[in-house]
Amino acid sequence: MQKEVVIAKNLAVGYKSKKVARNIDFVLQQGEFCAIVGVNGIGKSTLLRTLASLQPCLEGKITINQIALKAYSFSKLAQKIALVLTEPVATKNLTVRELVALGRQPYTNWLGNLSEPDKSQIALSLKTFQLESLQSRKCFELSDGQLQRVLIAKAMAQDTSIILLDEPTTHLDLSHKVQIFKLLQKLAHEHKKTILFTTHEIDLAIQLCDKMLILNGADNPFGEPCELIEKGCFSNLFPSEMVTFDVKTGSFRVKK
Repeated sequence: MQKEVVIAKNLAVGYKSKKVARNIDFVLQQGEFCAIVGVNGIGKSTLLRTLASLQPCLEGKITINQIALKAYSFSKLAQKIALVLTEPVATKNLTVRELVALGRQPYTNWLGNLSEPDKSQIALSLKTFQLESLQSRKCFELSDGQLQRVLIAKAMAQDTSIILLDEPTTHLDLSHKVQIFKLLQKLAHEHKKTILFTTHEIDLAIQLCDKMLILNGADNPFGEPCELIEKGCFSNLFPSEMVTFDVKTGSFRVKK
């Protein structure tokens, strides 16, 4: 039986008294790769930040590894959840290896000394995301795609059961989007990480994700992509006069 890692029940998220999204229910198992999709402003990033405890949920309950999210201290939560946001990296003067090594902060002593297990986890993360040849390069010398791999490798080095990512393929070309998706999928399936991310790359998510959560401002359907397609959940996601969803191919088409 698979382990339930993330559970959200009757969740409402937003800011102060303003609810951006509500009626959110989903359960993620260990090793699942899941995308959060929806139109701009629907609450995707707000949901992700709420799951990471950067802001409180307004209604409902979030459970992480069978324990209520609000019961975790920030230090303990850092050993359960790794977060990759879209904000510019403030440490681009570090080398690739140095930035990835920052993922070990929840486990190191106050001096930040790396143990042999720490070094092994850093080496595994560099290898998994094909960064060994770049590990001595400064981060400001990297392309957007390379830097994104470094940030995800840092999250892997943190060695948490859950990884949350906000728009991990922003500003990347198609080939690099696919590369990041496949590396994340491999990280979930081979290393048993539960990965939840926001994205506008719905076509890619349909092809590669185990589960998807569609924020639509109403019932917010959740499930396997094929199930969501059969239920017609993608058909009304965008204005029908501009974009239609082709059920046969599982992709969106622009109306001409």
